Amino acid sequence: MRYGALALVIIAAAIFIVSPLAGSLVERWSLRDTDMRSTLVYNSVRHEVANLVDQGAAAQIHDLFEQIALDDRLLAVGYCDQKSELLYHSKMMPEGFTCGIISAAATHRHTSQIALDGFRLMVASFPIRGRTETGQLVILHDLAFGKRRASRAIMWSIAALLLVAFIAAALASLSALMIGRRWLHSIRQAIEDIRLGRTDHADTNEVPLAREVRQVLRDIDDAKRATDGPRVEWTPEFLSNLLADEIPDTPIIVVSNREPYIHNYEGTKISLQIPASGLVVALEPLMRACGGTWIAHGSGTADRKTVDSRDCIAVPPDAPQYLLRRIWLSEEEQEGYYYGLSNEGIWPLCHLAFVRPTFREPDWVKYKAVNERFADAVVAEARRPDPIILVQDYHLALLPRLLRLRLPEATIVTFWHIPWPNAETFGICPWKEDIIAGLLGSSVIGFHTQFYCNNFIDSVDRFLESRIDREVSSITLQNHETFVRPYPISVEWPLAALSRQPPVDQCRAAVRRRLGIANDVCLGVGIERFDYTKGILDRLQAIETFITRYPEWKGRFVFAQCAAPTRSKLETYRNLQRDAVLAAESINERHGNDAWKPIILNVRHYDVDEVLELFRAADLCIVSSLHDGMNLVAKEFVAARDDEAGVLILSTFAGASRELPEALIVNPYDTGSMANAIEQALSMSKGEQRERMQLMREMVRTHNVYRWAGQMLLDVAQIRKRKGLVRMTPRRQTASLPTDIRKKTRTLSSAS
Repeated sequence: MRYGALALVIIAAAIFIVSPLAGSLVERWSLRDTDMRSTLVYNSVRHEVANLVDQGAAAQIHDLFEQIALDDRLLAVGYCDQKSELLYHSKMMPEGFTCGIISAAATHRHTSQIALDGFRLMVASFPIRGRTETGQLVILHDLAFGKRRASRAIMWSIAALLLVAFIAAALASLSALMIGRRWLHSIRQAIEDIRLGRTDHADTNEVPLAREVRQVLRDIDDAKRATDGPRVEWTPEFLSNLLADEIPDTPIIVVSNREPYIHNYEGTKISLQIPASGLVVALEPLMRACGGTWIAHGSGTADRKTVDSRDCIAVPPDAPQYLLRRIWLSEEEQEGYYYGLSNEGIWPLCHLAFVRPTFREPDWVKYKAVNERFADAVVAEARRPDPIILVQDYHLALLPRLLRLRLPEATIVTFWHIPWPNAETFGICPWKEDIIAGLLGSSVIGFHTQFYCNNFIDSVDRFLESRIDREVSSITLQNHETFVRPYPISVEWPLAALSRQPPVDQCRAAVRRRLGIANDVCLGVGIERFDYTKGILDRLQAIETFITRYPEWKGRFVFAQCAAPTRSKLETYRNLQRDAVLAAESINERHGNDAWKPIILNVRHYDVDEVLELFRAADLCIVSSLHDGMNLVAKEFVAARDDEAGVLILSTFAGASRELPEALIVNPYDTGSMANAIEQALSMSKGEQRERMQLMREMVRTHNVYRWAGQMLLDVAQIRKRKGLVRMTPRRQTASLPTDIRKKTRTLSSAS
């Protein structure tokens, strides 16, 4: 009886603590839901409302507002003009509501909670900008449903806890001293597991009440982490200190085909080139912050001249912070491994750019051999049996499995920098099973988006016999578990090279002087490699459509397309470059004159300083990828605009569009809509440019490359800690690992 009474006391305390918390959490969730619904309503009708207001179509506006107000949680909809007069509203608009509650001149969303006519309301106002009229769309939500939800949550939580209390009391009253002791032990163990992060551990002999307490504690912990995480500024110093705490004294080895620094002969002198690569843009700041060794193919004509006896060189050259080890490939190996399978096979297979992939057996043989070469180099560089290895991209799909066989204790993270296609498309590849099995040698496989993660898991499910846990996104092959995670890649913040840039007005003057265009001419830029996935030809056609559709911009707008030659040994890429040159010449001939040409096409490599100067000088930047995993050019443009001006036109098929919705999102296949977006960008007010750019810059600042790397490496730290616990206590199961990783990721997401 003593234990039964104790159980009742504990449950009563739990009801006292948990019930108000549950109600509060539900009510806060309801408020966020209401705010989100308001935004969704606004986004779906703002253009229609603007057009109807410009037309003065009162009847149609009233009909539209009544349709919107059919939502049982939405009380009323109205429109306030610039004079704070309520011109239009639905029938249920409270009599006491006036536009004075909001600012009709506001240029951004505004929300507030008020009590009016017996209602507790959330009032959300959004700017409506028509061609002739501007005002505010007002959306009123009745918040009573939130209270009802909270009351039901409290009622059910109390009922559940009372039920548990009844069962516990009944069991306790029929149990002896041994049962009571076991109960107390289980409770202590549950709390200790939560404290140590072992949230999914469960003893098979655990009493039911302890399991309930464990679940309640886990839910409270998750909710608290999701809503109250501290703000984190991801900087090189923060990342370095974090890794020193989480994975101290553990070498990091990055492996990629492309090297971050290339040495080439220019005559008798050696010049340094930093390749225009998203992979380099993302990983080089990480290596500068964390140190370690980067293993890559030495492709420069002077690369052999600059390395030591171990084929290593300390980089960056001006302030060395990590080692670059170069691997030498023969011309034959390059042809088969890089130009053949990687870029004529896997690259078009993964990009929906409608170029047929080509698969040849000799290329596959060379691909396997080169992956073996990289594995040899990694093993040689490993200073301990359990290094952290970051394998990069589609050139090295077999490397994780090769490393797992040679370094079984290593923690291997593979990041796939390009899209992963659906299972049906991937099934084209003759060696699909080998590639998937190679990747599953990783501890973690990272993709840019959850969509690509799902595609990969579906491909594994179709083509390989394995155990898949979709709840935690893990795949077990031959007793090795691999976690599949989305890690949206980004750029450093602030951009290191930005400190070398002059003010924006000086950049504008210098670029216009160099391009030979007047200071009052608007400038658009596109900067990327000459690749068919980037949509360069479609972009040039959109420029011509823009000039044709909006002839008033002739002589007032110039588009500078800067494209670095790449993979020129492949016919597809040579043809693309030729077609782009011909298209630019043809458009200039049809629409230009001696004093003005609409397109300036520069085909050469650009260094970082030149790229940033162009970004800072431009009025708009077009990123019109036909299919792209992320596209860091979009984020670099945003990071370069510390003046908070300029407009980004971004393809909906680039991964960056999911993180930068404030850009003008376009379908790159629709040249007409792209032309309209260019006109919208050139006509956009400075105020709207600033609002959009501020939001995008905040996203890039908080979700920078150090956060990207930190999320991956913190997951690595959790895996390594869990392995250590498993070795210390073999009977513990590793089922708690996925929740640990998910919880850490959620914490980082809410924190930053």
